[in-house]
Formats: sequence, structure tokens, C-alpha cells
Amino acid sequence: MTIPSYWKQASRELAQRDRVLRRLIKIHSGMAMRSRGDAFMTLARSIVGQQISLKAADSVWKKLLSTVPAISAQHIAKADSAELRNCGLSGNKVLYLQDLAQSFVSGLLDVAEWKHLDDDELIVELTQVKGIGRWTAEMFLIFYMMRPDVLPLDDLGLQRAMSMHYNNNRPLSKLKMRAIAKEWMPWRSVATWYLWRSLDPIPVEY
Repeated sequence: MTIPSYWKQASRELAQRDRVLRRLIKIHSGMAMRSRGDAFMTLARSIVGQQISLKAADSVWKKLLSTVPAISAQHIAKADSAELRNCGLSGNKVLYLQDLAQSFVSGLLDVAEWKHLDDDELIVELTQVKGIGRWTAEMFLIFYMMRPDVLPLDDLGLQRAMSMHYNNNRPLSKLKMRAIAKEWMPWRSVATWYLWRSLDPIPVEY
């Protein structure tokens, strides 16, 4: 597990600028985002977690771990579709995982090249893969690439946390969310992580 090199600086600067984040950073002192350092696993976990609760996603993931020898492109590509569905995956998610695995095995996805792409370029690259939308690509940018300034506006957790802390639990438009988050630049990934913690103190690690 790797912690971003910028974490302490980002936390310090965010605490100076934003009173909500100052409180959350103090509450979660000593905690930090971590990366598993595995591109395929990060994308696979993101696909599993699409449109379901964290608890449900964790349950499906544990069943996957007990079903396949390892969460790798090679093993998922060879796995039986029915066995994957028995883990609690929808038919579409099984297809998405298998398509992702084939893209890795075939070399269609070249991880080594991604470090040369900026955030928007990498999102375009990733969303060419079946089942990977902008949210999944943003989770990858945050948790694998460890890009510091990603703002996942479509993330339901971020929407809920921002409405709770910045608008008295009333919904916020994405335009308003973006305006609030402007103060967090260039550390919007870090701010997002702390806001997630206000909903669930146990960190999600894709």
C-alpha cells in the first residue's frame, strides 16, 4: 500500500483554507489514502462497485476472491461466466470484467503509457473500454494514478457529503459543487477523500 507523497502538504493547505475540511482532517489525523499499486485490480474493483453500496461491493469482492485463484487479468479472462455471476455480479458487470481482462491480456491497454497522459486524456483512453465510464476512470485516477486534483462530481458519496457540510443537507448542483471545490485546487482528490470519510470512517481502497 502506497501513500501519496503530497498527502501531508495537501492536508495542511486544505485545513488552512476550508473550515469543514479543517475539522475532518483533525478527526482523521494520521489516516491517508492508499493505493494497491495494481492497475487491473483497481479498475476491476471500480467496476464491481458501480451503482451499488460500499457494503454490497465489498461482499461481491470477497466472493470473487474466494472464487478465482487471484484477481488478475489472466484469471478473470479464463473464469467461467456463470461462476462470476454467482459472486453477485450482474450479467453486464461480468461482461465488463471479462472485456477489461482481455484488454489487459492482449496489450490493448498499455499501463506504462498512462503516466504521460493528463487527467482528461487518460479519462478518454479508459472510457474506450466497455463498462468504464467517467466515474470509474476518475476512481482510477485517484486510487491508482494518485492524481491529486480529481473532482468526481458524479460520485453519490461526494454529492451527499457536500450537501451535508456546505448546504444544510439540501442538494447541490454540480455547478455549485465545482465552485466550492475551486478553493481546494490543486488538491481536490484529497478533499474528496476526507469528505468520504465523513460518511464512512473506513477508507475505500480501490
